[in-house]
Amino acid sequence: MSRTATRPSVTSRALSVLGTFDSSHPRRTLTEIATAAELPLSTAHRLVAELVTWRGLARCDDGRYEIGRRIWDLGALAAVSRELRATALPFMQDLSSTTGENVHIAVLEGSKALFVDRISGQRAVPVVSKPGARLPLHTTGVGKVLLAHADPEFQHDYLSDLGKVTRHTIVEPQRLLRQLTEIRQRGYATTSEEMTIGASSIAAPITDSAGAVIAALGLVTSSHHRAFSRLAPAVQLAARGITRTINPSI
Repeated sequence: MSRTATRPSVTSRALSVLGTFDSSHPRRTLTEIATAAELPLSTAHRLVAELVTWRGLARCDDGRYEIGRRIWDLGALAAVSRELRATALPFMQDLSSTTGENVHIAVLEGSKALFVDRISGQRAVPVVSKPGARLPLHTTGVGKVLLAHADPEFQHDYLSDLGKVTRHTIVEPQRLLRQLTEIRQRGYATTSEEMTIGASSIAAPITDSAGAVIAALGLVTSSHHRAFSRLAPAVQLAARGITRTINPSI
């Protein structure tokens, strides 16, 4: 008795397209997507177009594709996102109340820092880090923390294409690589007008029970803040508090 091979459903093929993206491949061309998903180019083209319309994928300026905003909207409903936000909120509120500054938390999504939540401080400077925003890793404090603790292959790929946002953005790979080493050594990252003129930031890592960095806590203040360097211990303390709450055994 002959058996007819089951044809993959539209859903499974769409999921296979999304499944071609990971931390090592945050952006892909249409041909790369078709090859990785083992789909005919015409089928991949149709599915990618539908996913772009649905905002599950986004088309970049260079013609490649990356995970879209709709995935973030769905991801925010996941237990891990809700738990991270709920756990971090009291520490973020305390840090913002104490310093009067903007405080935010971000995770790595593809090749960007995805901002999960933000508390606006009373003396806060204007920032672009709204919940759901995806900003370059090398221009933000939280992004530098996430990049510093990413695997070497990811770092190498990321440093090969550094875009300039302001005149202070670091786009020299070796200079940024030295910064990433310093960040791992001292336990926090800083930026100075690299994302927004007039704003500087400090960020520290949040880890899981194995010590892997799963998120970053950041504070943004005026570049003219006289006690900028003194804010680092407060940010680190809050980040450690979140880490201990997430991992009671630590």
